Amino acid sequence: MSASAEVRDQSDSYALLELIQGAVITQAISVAARLGIADVLADAPLSAEDIALRVEADPRATHRILRALSGHGVFAVRPDGRYENTALSNKLREDAQDSMRKFAQLMSHPLLHEEWGHLLTTVQTGEANLPKLRGMSTLDFFHANHAYAAAFFQAFGKVSESETDPVLAAYDFSRFRTVVDVIGGRGYLLAGVLQQAPNAKGVLYDFEIATVDSASLFEEAGVADRCTVEHGGYLGKLPKGGDAYLFKRIIHNFSEEDALTALRNAREAIGPDGKLLCIEYLLPENNERHIGHTIDLWLMLMIGSQDRTLAQYTELFARAGFKISRVIPTASPISIIEAIPV
Repeated sequence: MSASAEVRDQSDSYALLELIQGAVITQAISVAARLGIADVLADAPLSAEDIALRVEADPRATHRILRALSGHGVFAVRPDGRYENTALSNKLREDAQDSMRKFAQLMSHPLLHEEWGHLLTTVQTGEANLPKLRGMSTLDFFHANHAYAAAFFQAFGKVSESETDPVLAAYDFSRFRTVVDVIGGRGYLLAGVLQQAPNAKGVLYDFEIATVDSASLFEEAGVADRCTVEHGGYLGKLPKGGDAYLFKRIIHNFSEEDALTALRNAREAIGPDGKLLCIEYLLPENNERHIGHTIDLWLMLMIGSQDRTLAQYTELFARAGFKISRVIPTASPISIIEAIPV
């Protein structure tokens, strides 16, 4: 390059380079989560050497990971060179409220890496590539790989649980007599709903494997005497008699056809004065930044389903015999779509 070469604005290139290297930061966060670095910093700042000793890692490599993450607000370095937690790194602690440690750990799982490596094929074909890659449906693959399934569902389960308080704060559940939580996992949301609605009874409906520790959760929440568990699958007939049916981040797991089946099952079970409450990421009609757009790519890759806009939900619900009565935003990225049978 000549000495007189024109200096050009490269800010766009470097901004893009920062985005491209986002995967590197993701892996660094995941390593910190796997090592439990935020946990050892819970009580006091420590040097990289002390941290490395406690998490059984190399001191120099530990320093380099922490240095990189500190530039992104995940951990901070003090003037004396010791590292400490920040608001972000505190969420990597195992005992943190709304902890993201499980999700961070999932992001470096070798099987997940392999799956995201096939995103190009999904975009080229418009079809979920995971079933082709594994030779079976995503659900069957999880059943055959229990350790990976546990890591996956624990990660997304913790994210889902972090959305519970915003949902409970945004909606008054006290009016209901019987609340049916469809594919409600271990019942974290339902327990919160029943605490808010002391005169209501609850029915948790999910696969048996998903509800194995629901009894202890309900006992701890003080709602065990008002809650029953029924087992069934995604598209099974639902328990009848509820005046509220909760679908939290369930409909977005389905193709159009399966979503219609699930909603029609709810329409068959719900009473004339009942409410269907779908708790989902509502994609903005424009393309503004929203976490739902990222989750939508997970759905596209793994199971061929999608997140939806309000217009798409309105049309889908109408075909299943429901009318959207209102949409309630929450303090989280998730919204509550309230619908009534017609």
